[in-house]
Amino acid sequence: MEPAHNHEPFAAAPFIKEIGRGKKGARGISREDARNLYAAMLDGRVSDLEMGGLMLALRIKGESVDEIAGFLDASEQSFDMLPCPAGDYAPVVVPSYNGSRQMPNLTPLLAMLLAQRGVPVLIHGVTEDPGRVTTAEILRELGFAFARSVDEAMQGFARREPVFMPIERLAPKMARLLSLRRILGVRNSTHTLVKIMQPFAGPALRLTSYTHPEYLELLSGYFSNAVPVERGDAFLMRGTEGETVANAKRAQQISWFHDHQCTVLVQKQEAVDELPPLPHQRDAATTAEWIKEALAGRQPVPVPIQEQVEHCLHVAGLVHAKRVSHGEAR
Repeated sequence: MEPAHNHEPFAAAPFIKEIGRGKKGARGISREDARNLYAAMLDGRVSDLEMGGLMLALRIKGESVDEIAGFLDASEQSFDMLPCPAGDYAPVVVPSYNGSRQMPNLTPLLAMLLAQRGVPVLIHGVTEDPGRVTTAEILRELGFAFARSVDEAMQGFARREPVFMPIERLAPKMARLLSLRRILGVRNSTHTLVKIMQPFAGPALRLTSYTHPEYLELLSGYFSNAVPVERGDAFLMRGTEGETVANAKRAQQISWFHDHQCTVLVQKQEAVDELPPLPHQRDAATTAEWIKEALAGRQPVPVPIQEQVEHCLHVAGLVHAKRVSHGEAR
């Protein structure tokens, strides 16, 4: 199946025929075909009827490693990559598309702890989500403005601040596909892609998470076999209500994928003797005030988050050193 020109309608029926035969009868498509198909979806060259058919068929079948790899190839060609900032650490990429319903969302605490240590931290995601407290809302309470361009993001890195870019600013074509959830009523492949994409032109450490066991298998397969190794490393963990910050109450397993190898950095904690002090409410204002207290040393940073910070520092340093050793300028 040949890729269509960017201005031409894309015939998706042959792909729907392959993936749309139900969970047992459907067949996957190749990485190249997946890249061409998803590029057409991003470019708006797939009709509304075919788009709905594709998204529902993929949701029923479940994506393969080759499909996710091809979709990501197309995704990362659809927006302007960020330059890697100068310094001693590779950037850390923190997707934030879930927020919190029950626990306080401490993703901003993780990001600020890393930024204070000199790590360029890019958070990308949604600014609001009804019924959830988003990272963006907490960062706004903490006084951070959102980056609206690559230049503004680079200025934030230079100030050693965590940079939040709404997905509409970072990758507008992907944001359009995300928004189709409001029409279809269900998630689509783009919800997985935004959580594992790498938006920098050079290598980075991406923090990724899963919420269902089948995604653990899928993402482990991608990072072990299909990810381009020059794009950097990844941490994979069970999400804390979908977020990539360590659970403050009990550590979950964190696996480090590097050069198609997997190393378990943190073992799952089965039980805890006592719960750490946490914000008494989960709203953005209360969480922001508690984070300020933790950064000032007046509240203890939960041990699992402390450990996550140290692992991020170590690996981001290794990724940067590897980049330099391969002859790239600081």
